[in-house]
Amino acid sequence: MILTALLTFTLYITAQATAGFNPREYTKQHVQCSALHRNGGEGEPRETTINMSYVNINPTATRTLLMVHGWPGLWTIFSNQILHYQDKYHLVLPDLRGFGDSTHPGDVQASGSYTDLVGDLVCVLQDAGVEKAVCVGHDWGSQLCYEAARMRPDLFEGVVGAALPYIPAAAKELTPTESLISALPKLTYNLYFQRKTDAAIEELNRDIRRSVRAILRSLDSPSPYRFLRSKHNMLKAYDHMDEIPPIPFFTPEEEDYYVEQFQKQGFDYTLQFYTHENRYRNWEFSHQQGNFTIPKPALAVYPIADPVADWPLVALILGSHKYLPYLTTKALRTAHWVHLEKSTEFNAILDEWLAELDTKILEARISEMEKEVKVLKQELSNARKERKQAKKGKSGDP
Repeated sequence: MILTALLTFTLYITAQATAGFNPREYTKQHVQCSALHRNGGEGEPRETTINMSYVNINPTATRTLLMVHGWPGLWTIFSNQILHYQDKYHLVLPDLRGFGDSTHPGDVQASGSYTDLVGDLVCVLQDAGVEKAVCVGHDWGSQLCYEAARMRPDLFEGVVGAALPYIPAAAKELTPTESLISALPKLTYNLYFQRKTDAAIEELNRDIRRSVRAILRSLDSPSPYRFLRSKHNMLKAYDHMDEIPPIPFFTPEEEDYYVEQFQKQGFDYTLQFYTHENRYRNWEFSHQQGNFTIPKPALAVYPIADPVADWPLVALILGSHKYLPYLTTKALRTAHWVHLEKSTEFNAILDEWLAELDTKILEARISEMEKEVKVLKQELSNARKERKQAKKGKSGDP
């Protein structure tokens, strides 16, 4: 009976995996990009270069989709989208600095801010000869895409964010991670990564296959209840399991590739999203710039059964929609990896949005121009009033 159940589970896992996708069939390209090593935030930073690797598919297509993974991701997490779009769009899929073949300046604490990572994405697009792109992100990749569109509106013509909502830096100060835990207890692991970064890296590197299997789970193959709730460890919630089941949306070959890629650098520089120095730099830079609104077409696809957080509710609390005037919002009943778990539904949502994108871009431009004209008209009216008052003042002079 146990054997039958195990066989059934294995067949189910295989059915969820991406049929026909073999990451080894795709060739990576490489570009040297400028970077800063900030010495953990102490002293003067020093200039250096990093190697950014990316997969470049169908470069002669008219529109480019830049696909950006989060943590712990690689370019291959967009396997279903690659198969679906590779004959229609130009696809550019980088490994972020510190992941796979993309190297890192060597300072996880302070050399992986949004500014750094967006700079890497721009470097990759320039190498690929891209002048305009739609940024499609998952997890932290979503926030990177939003920030990319905010920082470089000349380059990014639209944004798609899967899972994480847009996190504007409009607050007067950086929100401490500690203050979020009572409402979002499964963000507790953020404190572990932030306070005990070296210990977390060592734990994750101990058995990379076990680590990625623990994190990449689905609604039908979930993680244990206590997973992500500890300030002191990441994987202890799985101690009762000798072997964690395979990643449900990967074939065995995909999982092997994933593990091999993470073995190149380990998790050594991947926790850059969680460290205090990087988080503060993210908030400080964006807050000082002040342009929190992104006047570009945007699509947010939220998983409504993500064990980490209720992302639609988080988006509402953050007021994300207030800063995304041309936002389309959709939701799917999945766990965190929404574009993998329900790839057919996700791709259909993205298809519909992309089909209307040219119209959405023009509508957004017209709307922004109308806002500018309204402001100019008000300035003109004020100038005329001031001139009229000045003339009255002169006519009343003795």
